[in-house]
Amino acid sequence: MSHEPWWKSAVAYQIYPRSFMDSNGDGIGDLNGITSKLDHLTALGVDVVWLSPHFDSPNADNGYDIRDYRAVMAEFGTMDDFDRLLAGLTERGIELIVDLVVNHTSDQHAWFVASRSSPDDPYRDFYIWRDGVDGGPPNNYPSFFSGSAWTFDDSTGQYYLHYFARQQPDLNWEHPAVRAEVYDIMRFWLDKGVAGFRMDVIPFISKQPGLPDLTREQLRSPQDTYASGPRVHEFLHEMYVEALAGRDAMTVGEAFGVGFEQAPLFTDARREELSMIFHFDLVRLDRRHWRRVPWTLPQFRAVLQATDDAAGEHGWATSFLCNHDNPRAVSHFGDDSPTWRVASAKALATVMLTQRATPFLYQGDELGMTNFPFRTIDDYDDVEVKGLWRTLVETGKVPGDELLHHLAHTARDHARTPMQWTAAPDGGFTTGTPWLAVNPNTAEINAAEQLDDPESVFHHHRRLIALRRAHPVLVHGAYRDLDPAGERVLAYTRTLAGAQVVVIVNMGADPVEHALPGEVGIGDTLLTSSGPAPLPGSSIVALAGWQSIVAATV
Repeated sequence: MSHEPWWKSAVAYQIYPRSFMDSNGDGIGDLNGITSKLDHLTALGVDVVWLSPHFDSPNADNGYDIRDYRAVMAEFGTMDDFDRLLAGLTERGIELIVDLVVNHTSDQHAWFVASRSSPDDPYRDFYIWRDGVDGGPPNNYPSFFSGSAWTFDDSTGQYYLHYFARQQPDLNWEHPAVRAEVYDIMRFWLDKGVAGFRMDVIPFISKQPGLPDLTREQLRSPQDTYASGPRVHEFLHEMYVEALAGRDAMTVGEAFGVGFEQAPLFTDARREELSMIFHFDLVRLDRRHWRRVPWTLPQFRAVLQATDDAAGEHGWATSFLCNHDNPRAVSHFGDDSPTWRVASAKALATVMLTQRATPFLYQGDELGMTNFPFRTIDDYDDVEVKGLWRTLVETGKVPGDELLHHLAHTARDHARTPMQWTAAPDGGFTTGTPWLAVNPNTAEINAAEQLDDPESVFHHHRRLIALRRAHPVLVHGAYRDLDPAGERVLAYTRTLAGAQVVVIVNMGADPVEHALPGEVGIGDTLLTSSGPAPLPGSSIVALAGWQSIVAATV
C-alpha cells in the first residue's frame, strides 16, 4: 500500500495546550510543557500531533478567537518555543498539524479593528456587515453560543455576523482579499514545517446568498444551513490549489452540519479539497442540543457503518470518541465506575483504533481520564455553558438543576481539565494554581502509574497502535458489521487482499457468549483487553464484561 497517502496509516493525538503541561508555574499549559512530555507520545506510538490553537488570542473562546495568525499566544510561549516543539517532534518522527480557524477571527484582530472603524475602511468588506430590520438584527440567525448571531456596533450603526461569540466575527469569504490572506497564512505555517491543518468549522465559510431568515425547521439545526453555502467547495478547491498542492499535507475538516451523503464532496481525493473530515454523529449520538438522551448499540454501530460508507473508495474518514468539545470517552460511551473504568476504556480504544479511518486520540483518553464532578455553574469556565445559563436559567426557561444535570454529562469542560501526569493533587500538571481544576481522581488515574503497569489503559492503547502499524488490514481493510441489530456485542471484520481480522467487543458489564456467522472462524488472537483468548476455530466466543478481542480469522 505504499502508494497510499501517509496520513491514512497515521494515528493522531490531539493536544489542548492550555491543559497539557505547565512549564513555568502560572497554572496554564504551554509549548515548553508539551516539549517536556514528548517522550510520553513516543512511548504511546502516535504519528501526528494535532495542536489546538496556539496563536495570539484574547481567549474569549480559549484560543478559537485569533488576534494574530503569525504570532504565538503569550501564555503559551514564543515562536522560538514553537520552533523547539516542532524540532522535538520531528526528531521523534512525529508530524505536527495546527488548527486553522478562519471562519472567524477575534474582534481584536487588526482586520476587524479597521473594519469597524468606518463603513468606508478598506477592511470593511473583510467581515459581514448589514443594516438592521425593524429595529432588530438583519435576520433570525442564532449563535451557537446562545442569542442572536448578530451584534450591533454603535460606532458605525450596523450589525456584524458571528456564528459563535460576539468576540468572534465571521470573515467574508466572498471577498478575494480575505481568501488570499488565509492562503498566505497557511503557506507561512507549512513553510515552517507543519504537516497540515485541522480546519475549524470549515464548511461554514460560504454564507447563504442574501442571508435569508431560517425557517422554523432550519432553526432546529442551524448548522445544516450554515454548512451548505453554495461556494464552499469552490473555496476549498481554491485553497488546495493555492496553499496545499504539491506539499503532501494532511487536512481534516471539522464538518459540523455535513451529512454523510455530502461527505464525498469534501473528501473524494479526485476533487482536491480535504483529506478527511470529522463527522459528529457518533459523539453527539445522545445529544439534543444541550440535553442528554439515551442511545443504543444499534445506533452506535449504524454510525460506524455510515462513516465507513461515506468515505467510499476515493475518500477517507476519521475515528474519534472525544475531543476538546465533547465529554470524556469512558464517561460518555463506557462505564467510569471504579469497577469497569479500565475495562471499558480498553474496549472503546479497541473500537476507535480498528476502524478504516485515521484515529484521533484526545489527550488523557489514553489514560482513561473521566468527566469532572462539576457541581455548580461557577465550577465551569466554558463560554458555551455560560451562555446557556444566561439564556435558559436566568430567564426562567429552564431550572438551574435541570441544566446542571445535563451539563454533568455533556459539557466541553470535562475534556479540558488538566492532564493527570502523577498522583499529586495538581496531577503533576503545574506547580501553581491550575486554570481549571484537576480531576480529584488523579490519585487513581495518572500517567506515571500507568506507564509502570503493563495492563493499564495506556499500554492497551500502545499495543493497539503497534498492532495497527503491523497489520495493514487494520488500516485499509474493508469494514463489515457482522450483527447490525446486535444490542450487546459489537463485532465486525476487516478484510484486505486475503487477510482478515475480526474485532469483537462486549459493550457492557455482563458476561456474554457471542455466536459468529458460520463463515467467520477465530484464528490466532492478536490482542485481547482482558479475560482468556478464544480457542482457535471457535465460532462461539465467551466475553467477560467489557472485554475486547482482535483475532485473525480462519
